[in-house]
Amino acid sequence: MNTKLSFFLIIPFLIAGWTIDDSKLDLSGTWKFKIDSLDKGIDQKWFLTELDESVSLPGSMVENGKGKPVGFNTKWLGGIQQPEWFNDDNYKPYLSKDSFLFPFWLSPELHYYGAAWYQKTIEIPSSWEGESVELFLERCHWETRVWVDGKDAGMKNSLGAPHQYDLTEILCPGKHTITICVDNRMKAVNVGPNSHSVSDHTQGNWNGIVGEIQLLKRPSVYIKDLKVNPDIEHNAIAIEVLIDNKSANSQAGVLLVQASSMSQNDIYKLEQKRFEINIGSGQVTESFQYQLGKDMLLWDEFDPNLYSLSVKLETGKGVDQEEMHFGMRDFSIKGSGFTINGRPIFLRGTLDCAAFPKTGYPPTEESEWERIIKVCKEHGLNHIRFHSWCPPEAAFNAADKLGFYFQVECSSWANQGSLIGDGNAIDNWIYKESENIVNSYGNHPSFVMMAYGNEPAGEKQGEYLDAFIDYWKNKDDRRLYTGAAGWPMIDANDFHNLPGPRIQGWGEQLNSIINGEAPRTDYDWTDRLTADGKPVVSHEIGQWCAYPDFKEIKNYSGVLKAKNFELFKESLNAHHMGHLADSFLLASGKLQALCYKADIEAALRTKGFAGFQLLGLSDFPGQGTALVGILNAFWEEKGYISPQEFSQFCNEVVPLARLSKRVFLSNEIIRADVEVANFSKMKLDSVLPGWEIIDDKGKRQASGNFEELNIPLGNGIILGTIETKINTNKPVQLTLCVNLAGFENSWNIWVYPSKLPEDESVDDIYITQVMDKEAKKILDWGGKVLISIKKGSIDPKMGGNVGIGFSSIFWNTAWTGGQKPHTLGILCDPSNQALANFPTSFHSDWQWWDAMSHSNAVSLESFSDEVKPIVRVIDDWVSNRQLALIFEVKVGKGKLLFSGIDLINDLENRVEARQLLFSLKEYMGSANFNPQARLESEQIKSLFK
Repeated sequence: MNTKLSFFLIIPFLIAGWTIDDSKLDLSGTWKFKIDSLDKGIDQKWFLTELDESVSLPGSMVENGKGKPVGFNTKWLGGIQQPEWFNDDNYKPYLSKDSFLFPFWLSPELHYYGAAWYQKTIEIPSSWEGESVELFLERCHWETRVWVDGKDAGMKNSLGAPHQYDLTEILCPGKHTITICVDNRMKAVNVGPNSHSVSDHTQGNWNGIVGEIQLLKRPSVYIKDLKVNPDIEHNAIAIEVLIDNKSANSQAGVLLVQASSMSQNDIYKLEQKRFEINIGSGQVTESFQYQLGKDMLLWDEFDPNLYSLSVKLETGKGVDQEEMHFGMRDFSIKGSGFTINGRPIFLRGTLDCAAFPKTGYPPTEESEWERIIKVCKEHGLNHIRFHSWCPPEAAFNAADKLGFYFQVECSSWANQGSLIGDGNAIDNWIYKESENIVNSYGNHPSFVMMAYGNEPAGEKQGEYLDAFIDYWKNKDDRRLYTGAAGWPMIDANDFHNLPGPRIQGWGEQLNSIINGEAPRTDYDWTDRLTADGKPVVSHEIGQWCAYPDFKEIKNYSGVLKAKNFELFKESLNAHHMGHLADSFLLASGKLQALCYKADIEAALRTKGFAGFQLLGLSDFPGQGTALVGILNAFWEEKGYISPQEFSQFCNEVVPLARLSKRVFLSNEIIRADVEVANFSKMKLDSVLPGWEIIDDKGKRQASGNFEELNIPLGNGIILGTIETKINTNKPVQLTLCVNLAGFENSWNIWVYPSKLPEDESVDDIYITQVMDKEAKKILDWGGKVLISIKKGSIDPKMGGNVGIGFSSIFWNTAWTGGQKPHTLGILCDPSNQALANFPTSFHSDWQWWDAMSHSNAVSLESFSDEVKPIVRVIDDWVSNRQLALIFEVKVGKGKLLFSGIDLINDLENRVEARQLLFSLKEYMGSANFNPQARLESEQIKSLFK
């Protein structure tokens, strides 16, 4: 039942002119408390004794300063990939008894795993005599047992819904003591230690009670639940009223039903309907239709029109009233896509993984959820998937109000010893949890999709999930269902959440599209759709990391602390690069954003595709510290991409260009097939799309318009083809821009001269791939040497073991078993004369793909800090090695430029390498080539195997 939105009969009485509502008792405030670390409370009957400590509820133990200091022996709930991580060379130097720094997730100062007891003495007014009484605990973590004056009132263990106890038989007027035992241990029901509903990886395995804590009084005959099912075709709603008759006899009653539009400046009330009913003892369901009229308003992401519904029950036992809101919407399937009220939509989603650093638990206030959803909408999203958990009522209310779609999951990620379908306690619990979730939140229009949870395990998982989906399809058709996010792809699924359609998958390492294929934008996921023709939503795409923002540390002023960031910061300082922290953040962030653009555009280019779910618009602070968000864990910007920039390629309307490559020669035609994805409110009429190519100064180099056209809803809508040539005798970085109807998108491209000039001043440069005798001889007498290594020739200890790819790190190296790439792109000074003929920003962009694919990082760890890279490779924050791609030093009397990029082999097919080699040679032939740092020839030799 949607209790938070319920309004009960107000029994008025006047005290000094005030009307008092005695239908509820607020139990927030001070409670007695006791930790039960030895698990003896039940055996010793603590519910019969007065507890001797105090806490404030709503709240968690940690918020109340209760628990044990965290340390190496803390019993975390969540898998750790490296059980002896404290002996890892990357972490060991920064750990001490004075400062416990945990690298894998945000950690509290205090932690507790076990049972804890809460107790409060209350006074029940005489006016409650003979009435029904319910204890309402909005969000608990996670098993509760309740006693009233020592009498057992039962146990609840829902993670996604309120714990509601019927205390009618044991709570009468007078003074009483309520005792609650809250237990956050994983017991018979194993939802999975990494499930975001319980895990220390995300919200934290907190112990406590948050949200509304109250006793609710109802008449002995009352409305226990309301279910509203929109019938758009007939402009009506089907209403089911579950009535609980606790009296001994049948009761004659009247139901008064009235809906009101909440979307007008003046609330518009529809006609009240009267239904006379006879209510037998126990629970009875009454069903009926209610017409909304020909002017009925629909709900969707563009027009989140809401109605309120008032249902009043009048019987001889009193009056009870329920009020709730609902939206008229039909979220359905057409072909391989989704529709909302018959109009095609494309899900542009992110995950919410229950990371709330301030409190360590989800907010129960609408204002915070409104903030989060507005941030998502600013970035062009229309959808959140709640990964292995279900949010509180406030989240649904905010989404209903703002027009946002939710995929909710039944609080489980059954892996690592937790299997489904094998007859374990989790099997029945999932059904109960799904019932609790749907009973609590099922009327919300934002609740459009539901899954059991995330990435299940178990030999019989398919059979179990088939039955689970069929159960819910037959029971409640107000939303669509899939067995689980990730897998399995089973017949019962309404839609599939699949990991295949993305540019980097688990285990692909350097063989993915983004790392294994030259840059282009003409691919899509047509061949990754399913043969059964059902909608496919790509599962957890992206997972692109950026370097930690150490300025964030001060913002962790609540329960969870960024001790992981503190460790990584100490490591960076120890490697003498602390001054580069902000530069690493910005450069890696720019690369991260570029990777997300590639991922999202590929999805939007795919006709018949249903949508995507980013693993995170915001950072995931657990599982090794996965900094995969363009926003931090507080849903705040990091400073390298704005919502406006992100929404250029992630929005309701997105222009798209199919380019077979990103780097051209000046004698080549630049060709781009241009299309648009339009999932806006309506088709766009009489649109005149335009395009232009501009240089880095904003000067237009080419431009044009396509034919005026009407743009229907959908994607793959062709606008036209661009064919142009940029005549230039110098290398340039350009931007192709396409705009239509106020929406714009852009792509960087590069044009290099088809014929490079010959320069006799570089003839005195000796070019080699090794530090051979000739190179040493030339350096000894004062000559110039360019060493351009062959990939694979660097010693593992000197950087040869660093996996370089073009993309940012996927998820993180700690949690993927060291999957490649191990680095976060490059950092350079674009004004450095060595790069004068190789136009670049300070960070990786697509013209660096060839270099990153034909290179080894070179470790400068054993050299003097005076050796400064011309092009630096940003290492993983776990190891923080000083890595170079290009550096210069004096050796003997000569000058050496060392390139970790192979600039010698296959240059006829590698135009970027040819251009970069030219730029470096021009630099070496100029007076600007004057290295300041010095190394010995033996030190250079030590770099090679």
